[in-house]
Amino acid sequence: MHATERDRVILNLLEEQRFVSFRDLSRRLSASAATLRRDLERLQEQGKLKRVRGGAQIGAESEITGFHLQGVPFHENVNRNSAAKEAIGKAAAALCHPGEAVIIDGGSTTLQMCPHLEPLKLQVMTNSLHIVSALLQQPNTGVSIPGGVVFREQNIVLDPFVEASTRSFHASRMFLGSAAITRHGLMQSDIILVQAERKLLSLADQLIALMDASKFGNSAAHLLCELPRLHTVITDSRISDASAKMITENGVKLMVVDS
Repeated sequence: MHATERDRVILNLLEEQRFVSFRDLSRRLSASAATLRRDLERLQEQGKLKRVRGGAQIGAESEITGFHLQGVPFHENVNRNSAAKEAIGKAAAALCHPGEAVIIDGGSTTLQMCPHLEPLKLQVMTNSLHIVSALLQQPNTGVSIPGGVVFREQNIVLDPFVEASTRSFHASRMFLGSAAITRHGLMQSDIILVQAERKLLSLADQLIALMDASKFGNSAAHLLCELPRLHTVITDSRISDASAKMITENGVKLMVVDS
């Protein structure tokens, strides 16, 4: 592929996603690492992108502070399907073992785990300031957060570029939600959210998705992880037979709770 065509692909990806990883560029362009480095250096000199750890982004790294996440803001989502979310959160908390290390991803359903965790004396990593606030009331629960930027709409901390703050943490399981769950897997509406959450996924032995049944009818643009990567999906009794079959046929354990 000619350099001009590679430049076009790189810039189109950045326009769509704001950030693109070096690994993704290598896969899409079938170019050598040395060629990609020269391409990115040239485009950076032209002011068309900013090279960052693991890839490239539009503009200066500090511009991430001006981003707004796509999707429903937390304050609008927290009261939707609240009974189902409470039941799912309680069931998820029951899967935790005393003293273990877990990751709890930010979300209105994962937040509902918090009232049930204090007796377990867990070590919790979370990117959610709502979850941090809830767990700080529990003297026996250890709390850590990854470094990054606060996104006010979701009240979460994200940084898809730097890995040092999370590299030493290992969890037996990660509890997470998403904007939608489809035959492709867990989907999110924002690529920045996906890039940051994928780093956390790699730190856990098991992935447990907390999804109220309405998420099976949603759609979103970006794949967070494929269905077979999940260990368990916890949802409520409104799930359709077709959606339940989709989960179990991918070898994923399905837990259905009454809401």
